[in-house]
Amino acid sequence: MPFDHETIVGFSKSFGLFYLVALSIIALVWTYWPSNKKGFDEAAKMPILEEEDRPWR
Repeated sequence: MPFDHETIVGFSKSFGLFYLVALSIIALVWTYWPSNKKGFDEAAKMPILEEEDRPWR
């Protein structure tokens, strides 16, 4: 099977699409996994975030 330019471009577009969809699904699963909730809650309560929320004067 000869690999011409169109075949390679079509494969890369398909592979890239599936790769990005898979990474997005992995990121969503990791974010909403119950055991990660504690770490995200601690990060949300960091004092540096409270300082950045104040208006600048």
